[in-house]
Amino acid sequence: MTDKPSVREAAERTAAVSFTEISSKRRGPIRRYFHTHPVAMDWVLIGIHLLFGLPNAVMTAADGEWSPLLLLLAGGAALVWRRRYPLVVLAAIAMVDMLIVLLTSTGSGSFAMWFAVYTVATTQPAVRAIAAAVLAVVPMMVVMAVRMPPEIAKQIASGEVPAFVGLITGLVLILANIIAAGIGVTVRRDRLHDAELQRWAADNTKLASANERTRIAREMHDVVAHSLSVMIALSDGAAVVVRKDPERAGQVLDQLSATGRTALADMRRVLGVLRTENGVEAAPLAPAPSGDQLSGLLDGFRAAGLPLRTVMAGPPLPEDQNFRLTVFRIVQESLTNVLRYAKGVSRVDVALIRDGDAVHITVADDGRQVGTSDSLGAGQGLVGMRERAAIYGGRVASGPRSGGGWMVEATLYWPGEEDKSV
Repeated sequence: MTDKPSVREAAERTAAVSFTEISSKRRGPIRRYFHTHPVAMDWVLIGIHLLFGLPNAVMTAADGEWSPLLLLLAGGAALVWRRRYPLVVLAAIAMVDMLIVLLTSTGSGSFAMWFAVYTVATTQPAVRAIAAAVLAVVPMMVVMAVRMPPEIAKQIASGEVPAFVGLITGLVLILANIIAAGIGVTVRRDRLHDAELQRWAADNTKLASANERTRIAREMHDVVAHSLSVMIALSDGAAVVVRKDPERAGQVLDQLSATGRTALADMRRVLGVLRTENGVEAAPLAPAPSGDQLSGLLDGFRAAGLPLRTVMAGPPLPEDQNFRLTVFRIVQESLTNVLRYAKGVSRVDVALIRDGDAVHITVADDGRQVGTSDSLGAGQGLVGMRERAAIYGGRVASGPRSGGGWMVEATLYWPGEEDKSV
């Protein structure tokens, strides 16, 4: 079985991928420029429309007919608004093409029409876009049938030209519009796909951020709850023994000072990730506690007054620092709860046993639990322990013992070396 990353680590790696950057590189330099400069693309399309329509318009203007030139310019002006009002612009250009045919008895589908159809297809569902592409040709086809040039009508009457030539012309115009719509539909599909990827990346970024906030909050709870509980117990003990045994009181105060410094270092380590400038940490941070520091943790609780009895059995804990930190925090939280909530404690048993892939943690006391009104916490410590254990497929159970006192039992799982190679 291969090692599986945690949800937070997977989310952070996924969130680090910029799909916007990937899409930008895929477009190429020319498409990338027009993607970032849409106004420039609009002027290019207007220029193409005028370039191919201007010769016929100028020829008719030379004969004294200025309306085709004015309608050509009107179609180009309408393209300026194609992104904001695609359907309106398509309808306007369809009317312009119809008027050109009506006034000159000539004409066909214009580039403005195809650009407008393409724009509609990039903003509307495929069925609606294709329907609009077909309907946009209908007014011009009707006018072409009504205002058929006399010479073409004579040729059809004499049989020189097939009677269905007008139908073929209309089908060609419809096919051209459908092709333009198909290109737009494909572009819209790609844009929606990119947008979905970007939303997915944004959701993963939020997930990574939320998991990181949860981790920091859980670490802060462990640090503050443990350290303050120990410091309160030490200060109360120092106040009791200061007159009877000043030397012992001095040792307790030294332990109190050391606990405070340790808590401050842990807080700086946890919050240090939030205080960076130009990617450089503002101050050196202490390493996270691990299973190797359990003895120091137990000594601190002994100094705070807990009568600990410990049992360590089985092979050493896995080398993974996150796993060791989980063990450390579960023991720390369990003993902190004993220190805060239990009264009249005469014995606290701590057992850490590794049996194959399983690591069993037990913390049991024989004290009397205080009432809920005297509780200093809100149950977040137990929730945090369960969340930590769940990362390693484990569980945490807690509750009163049958003979009095309280017990916390946790089981974590770590794949054996022989399983990792599978």
